[in-house]
Amino acid sequence: MRDFPSCFGENGVQIADASSSSGTLLPAANTNPQNLVICVYHCKLHTSSCYIITTTWTKNLMGQNLSIEINDPSNESLSKLEIKTNLFSKRRGIKNQQMGSNQITIFWDLSSAKFGSSPEPIEQFYFAITINQQLILQLGDMTKELLKKMNNSTNSSPNSIFVSKTEHVFGKKLYATTAQFCGKGQIHDILIECDTIGSDDPVLLIRIDGKLVMQVKRLQWKFRGNYTILIDGLPVEVYWDVYSWFFGKLMGNAVFLFQTCLSAERLWGSGQPVMSWSGPSGKDCGRSNGLGFSLVVFAWRNE
Repeated sequence: MRDFPSCFGENGVQIADASSSSGTLLPAANTNPQNLVICVYHCKLHTSSCYIITTTWTKNLMGQNLSIEINDPSNESLSKLEIKTNLFSKRRGIKNQQMGSNQITIFWDLSSAKFGSSPEPIEQFYFAITINQQLILQLGDMTKELLKKMNNSTNSSPNSIFVSKTEHVFGKKLYATTAQFCGKGQIHDILIECDTIGSDDPVLLIRIDGKLVMQVKRLQWKFRGNYTILIDGLPVEVYWDVYSWFFGKLMGNAVFLFQTCLSAERLWGSGQPVMSWSGPSGKDCGRSNGLGFSLVVFAWRNE
């Protein structure tokens, strides 16, 4: 997360205006729009070895594709694999790789997977990775089918943490995605709303599970900034950069970053207002493991 901004500015809540020369630092805008979702997981073996697993879900005219990369703590790539889920490819299978002293096995079944507008499947699928017969990552809802495929011979309690998600979304006024801000917490619906064409004075609205948590008026003057909200008891800093919507190409993209902060002392000490939203459970799910979560949304405007 070195490229992401720090959790809180000097004032806790700060909105940059158009005259500010030092706008909020956000990931660079992507000039090549593509329907993709990139997820990064921090995974740990029972031997205390740690790995970073990156999954990239993409969608094109031929179907959905999945690319996997496994890196060790030194950021050296141990394994790469691409799975194509179109009609002409194998949509379920097992892949074994020997990388040094590590035996890596990847299991997947996307043959019945259901998708929404995102290239990431919603349900009826499984995807899992084992290293030396230890399950370190498991995705999907077909747990029984996965255990049967593994012959119940693998430890079924993966120690994995979802640390970041990057997604490209497309729309005219509405841009929707989902995020899970803590490991075992609720999956929240996030809706970014802004009419940059039909309104003379556009307003940026962000809703979590239908509840309005952020509103930015005079957006053309405040096209970059940050604001703090609470989700599931966690302070989440929201950064936005919508410059391209107003001053860029016809099909420009804005960038939004939602980043949890593990330490809120500076926030509470600042005396600044904070918008709060907890899901139906309302329980605090702060991360004691020292890893936060970041969601980056590239919002592409379709005309």
